[in-house]
Amino acid sequence: MTDTHDTPDTWTVAGQTFTSRLIVGTGKYKDFAQNAAAVEASGAEIVTVAVRRVNVSDPKAPMLTDFIDPKKIVYLPNTAGCFTTDDAVRTLRLAREAGGWDLVKLEVLGEAKTLYPDMRETLKATEILAKDGFKPMVYCTDDPIAAKQLEEAGAVAVMPLGAPIGSGLGIQNRVTIRLIVENAKVPVLVDAGVGTASDAGVAMELGCDGVLMNTAIAEAKNPVMMARAMRLAVESGRLSYRAGRMGRRMYADPSSPLAGLI
Repeated sequence: MTDTHDTPDTWTVAGQTFTSRLIVGTGKYKDFAQNAAAVEASGAEIVTVAVRRVNVSDPKAPMLTDFIDPKKIVYLPNTAGCFTTDDAVRTLRLAREAGGWDLVKLEVLGEAKTLYPDMRETLKATEILAKDGFKPMVYCTDDPIAAKQLEEAGAVAVMPLGAPIGSGLGIQNRVTIRLIVENAKVPVLVDAGVGTASDAGVAMELGCDGVLMNTAIAEAKNPVMMARAMRLAVESGRLSYRAGRMGRRMYADPSSPLAGLI
């Protein structure tokens, strides 16, 4: 069957199938209402939630679940702020006890300045979580070898950074992201570094299954409008990838033949 723009184009991770290829975060917004409006504008079906920042001390305070319905949107607990394997594993075990989640996002950071992942700790945590019945989607460096090792260790998706978390610098190394995509047997999602809609488009044109972002939307002057822009960029980039871009040439090639001109 010929692939057309209206052919169903879904992606699947850990047995769950989604239509939207945009995952958004739930941090840095001015309030939960703005966060919820941005999620709706983005069309996202998954939101990440930092387990260590969830309010557990004041039951009367507003909660994210009051604004973003976990029955309609998949919550993806993450280990933001964890710097060791033990902290990350403990955090996700608490999340599973609290909400029954097994599809989770793992990140184990190396140090606070760059928030780069510590790949030795990340690999160790992935192995432990996979054996413990979790389905970890794993934040990692844009290293094709490390990404393959994570997949072999039990990661259900690999999530290479485009640039440092919250930097908005865009994808700095398209070559390695593309290599990760070509070699992976699990979904690949760019996670971190997206700043604007064109960055999201690039990620999708490289063949990634999706993009995860938070700061690019939350810190935009108009977060809801930016969420809509990101939705369109992801859809457009994916469509461009499916269409198959023209080959690159070193020299001009006229749209109209030059032979036989008057």
